Amino acid sequence: MFIILLSLSSFAFAQSDDEIKNIIIKQSIASYPGNCPCPYNSAKNGSRCGKRSAYNKRGGYAPKCYPEDISPQELREWKQRNQSRKK
Repeated sequence: MFIILLSLSSFAFAQSDDEIKNIIIKQSIASYPGNCPCPYNSAKNGSRCGKRSAYNKRGGYAPKCYPEDISPQELREWKQRNQSRKK
């Protein structure tokens, strides 16, 4: 819940594309139901997820883990959806 509130509060302050990409990444990771959305996350046993992460598995959930995962189109769509929240 705190992560969601933190993400929502970030809407008003996100101005640069890099900041917006970081928000999108945080939201993507927060919405993943398991423990290993991205290679750099930790598994239950404390080890790095690495190749066991959803990011590295084909055909399933595809979390956004890195800024380069976010296309220019996704960035534009996010800005359009959240433009009214900034005012």
